[in-house]
Amino acid sequence: MSTVQGAGVVVTGAGGGIGAALARRFAAEGARVVVNDLDPDRAKAVAEEIGATAVPGDASEIVEEARETLGGTLDVWCANAGLASPGDAFADEAVWAAAWDVNVMAHVRAARALLPDWLERGTGRFVSTVSAAGLLTMVGAAPYSVSKHGAYAFAEWLSLTYRHRGIKVHAICPQGVRTDMLTAAGSAGELVLAPTAIEPEDVADSLFDAIEADRFLVLPHPEVAEFYRARATDPERWLGNMNHIQRKWEGAGA
Repeated sequence: MSTVQGAGVVVTGAGGGIGAALARRFAAEGARVVVNDLDPDRAKAVAEEIGATAVPGDASEIVEEARETLGGTLDVWCANAGLASPGDAFADEAVWAAAWDVNVMAHVRAARALLPDWLERGTGRFVSTVSAAGLLTMVGAAPYSVSKHGAYAFAEWLSLTYRHRGIKVHAICPQGVRTDMLTAAGSAGELVLAPTAIEPEDVADSLFDAIEADRFLVLPHPEVAEFYRARATDPERWLGNMNHIQRKWEGAGA
């Protein structure tokens, strides 16, 4: 794809799962890729596999190092690192704080560092791995659901604010994807996400379709559009259906 060929790309949380699939796809399309992950060994393994460079560490603190690694020009930022963060309203404050920090504020910090250069050049692409939970919700995972709503809201705000100045934004909102995060979702994930789970490579394909079409919302599970429409147009019915799933999960011994 000529859009990303030769581009300097950073993918955070790319030691496995969706992030690794995104890094592989960007590299295959001719981009110069930086692989970021908190786990340096995993970052290095993916980078060596695809001929990229590993820059491990906290995703919100590596923008300048990554830019230098790419020769001074960073064109695409994939804010993919995230926390599953299960729990209800009584989850510890630390769980809520970590979910908000990783799933929302890391995106904000990256944008702060990226936007001055992008706005000066009149080009840049911000890719946010959100989750369908950011459009809908997820049973058994209040911190995750709430923070993913925040991630979606921030991506939406970036798009509406800067699109006329050359900034492209994409919000990826899959349901279940066969990754470690799906496993970490436990019984709720098995009930809600596993039956229609897709491969990480399918998510990467959906993103590249959206890049080609210049489309903000990326839905690897197309049915999410119908769920989102139902949530907006008939919230009482939608909440009732979700509560049915909640009761089914509780009845299964959640």
